Amino acid sequence: MTLHIYFARRFAMMFLSILGVFALFLGLLDLVEQLRQFAGSASFGQVTWVTVLKLPGGIYEILPLVMILATAALFLMLARSSELVVVRAAGRSGLVALAGPVAVALVISGLTVAILNPLVAATSKRASDLTESYESHGASVVSIGREGLWLRQGGEDGQVVIHAERANPDATILYDTSFLAYTPDGGPERRIVAAEARLDTGAWVLSDAKEWQLLPGENPEVSAQSHTEMRLPSTLTQDDIRDRFGQPSAVAIWDLPAFINGLEEAGFSARRYEVWLQMELARPVFLVAMVLVAAGFTMRPARLGRTGLYVLGAVLMGFGLYYVRNFAQIMGENGQLPPVLAAWIPPVASLLLALGLVLQMEDG
Repeated sequence: MTLHIYFARRFAMMFLSILGVFALFLGLLDLVEQLRQFAGSASFGQVTWVTVLKLPGGIYEILPLVMILATAALFLMLARSSELVVVRAAGRSGLVALAGPVAVALVISGLTVAILNPLVAATSKRASDLTESYESHGASVVSIGREGLWLRQGGEDGQVVIHAERANPDATILYDTSFLAYTPDGGPERRIVAAEARLDTGAWVLSDAKEWQLLPGENPEVSAQSHTEMRLPSTLTQDDIRDRFGQPSAVAIWDLPAFINGLEEAGFSARRYEVWLQMELARPVFLVAMVLVAAGFTMRPARLGRTGLYVLGAVLMGFGLYYVRNFAQIMGENGQLPPVLAAWIPPVASLLLALGLVLQMEDG
């Protein structure tokens, strides 16, 4: 037990050290990019706050790489200090050294899914809202629930709140819609209902629309106008809506089951969210596989040489498995694979492959 605790502590310290270096590096790079993007439209303090909000999301994405590098660094240190040789000489298999790091990886993975995932969802959404407000002095928001789809677009002419009973999969065609436009000072200006609204370049194209002017002291119905087709200027683009409508990472894992049910009840496809939920549940398996991959390449005596080549092989294999995982995610989102299979097959296959590699390197 003492040996397991020793290796676990060394791995945890190595993991935190490498994670801190990467977090600092990512933060500085993103700060430079944000300063370039918001030049003249936001203060340094505002840009720094957006960078801080985006940092958890960046860390979340690089965790597999950090796992590989932390494991490789640990076993290279153990090999150079001959500690692995001592373990084997004492009659213990080198696989004993893996118990502590794997246990730590499982704990880190559990905390990542249970705590870091909701944090990333909250900070990413807040960073996106701040980015839009700094760029366009307004906000564009997408909200989906049992009552339908809600959009808000902003600009110099004021805000427009859009509600639709249902929509196509990427929310660029809305059905049974209503538009409520507000003046820049916040007062309602006009209301429009339409049977269908299609997002075109720079405008919504409304079909079978009726418009009411909301002027103080006047009856809106008197001046109401009907239109077979009309265009309503919009600051939204298809990419804007697609990014907000289709980013499952913006929903905390604890809220995903209820969110998926709400989407299905509202008539929207929840496949992307189902795949993401299963992938988050399978994340601990994938991170443990990354530990075993790195161990399989680096649990060897330092005297054999070619250490850098083996570390490079571990990193490249990790990237390859990560690519396969993302490819399976795309196939799941497109309906070519069931969500459970798309999310769980790559991590489980990676784990078995890595375990076979470790056994081959350790016991021949």
